[in-house]
Amino acid sequence: MSPYRRAALRIGLTAFALIWAGLAAAQKYPDHPIRYVVTDQPGSNIDALARTVSEKLSTLLGQQVVVDNRAGAGGNIGADIGAHSPPDGYTIVQLASTHAVNASLYKNLPYNMLRDFTPISQLAYGPSVVVVPANSPFKTIADLIKAAKEKAGNVQYASAGTGTCTFLAAELFKQQAGVDMMHIPYKGGGPAITSIIAGETQVYFAPLAPSLPQIRQGRMRALAVTSDKPLPQLPDVPTLKSAGMPQYGFSCWYGMLAPAGTPKPIIATLNKAVVAALNDAVVKKRLIEMGFVPVGDQPEEFGTYIRSEIEAGKELTRSLPPPQ
Repeated sequence: MSPYRRAALRIGLTAFALIWAGLAAAQKYPDHPIRYVVTDQPGSNIDALARTVSEKLSTLLGQQVVVDNRAGAGGNIGADIGAHSPPDGYTIVQLASTHAVNASLYKNLPYNMLRDFTPISQLAYGPSVVVVPANSPFKTIADLIKAAKEKAGNVQYASAGTGTCTFLAAELFKQQAGVDMMHIPYKGGGPAITSIIAGETQVYFAPLAPSLPQIRQGRMRALAVTSDKPLPQLPDVPTLKSAGMPQYGFSCWYGMLAPAGTPKPIIATLNKAVVAALNDAVVKKRLIEMGFVPVGDQPEEFGTYIRSEIEAGKELTRSLPPPQ
């Protein structure tokens, strides 16, 4: 046998062995608990999404799916942990719109969202609510835009941190409305909402779930929602599109991924379980009540969507300074 044929045979046998190992692993997968890395704090809206999904996944997979909160650095700490975990199906990670934008917002990330992860499924997406203090002089989006145009930096907007969805929604608003608002970043969504209630800041593009109780109790006022259509939870609140910004639309998405190299049969098992969990009537009802819209797509669809979001993030962050 020629050296070339021997080399080709060795390559073929190696490839066969890898495929066989992946199939063998998938046949007994999972046989011990799975770590679910979540890039936000316990008690947050994102954490609530993960815990709702993980509870049902534990039942469907027959093993505990344990949430491991790793917040910090705009979600990059948890993402880095997920990217560099063993690709054996026993570490999964929940990433979001934030991470697609971080790809261009941060210069030296320790991970690459396309290279270091394998998509499993998009879990859900959620629109934002533009809120102001209860005693704010702003009664409409037009009031807010007028005040922001009168003097650069006259209006201060709160966020849960640079790169978060609350930041991105506000920056997109600034670009499309042609206004300049001063960014006041907080260490999480809780302090940002508190700043609005206390009147420390003038506007916040808040996630729906944590803002709803405050709006209903009259502790802050909703000016608009960022979805394409009015939300059933706030039927009397207009969309930004109908409030004079026809091009505006923003929702933060959340998805489940695994480290790159995780065997395809394991990815298929996880995807099947995630889709089943999101279609469960109890899970779906709970997520909708929290302000999420469940998705549950296929890995290839989610991968294509992530690539498009990274490209969109480049445009959004083009004029932004890098985070400190």
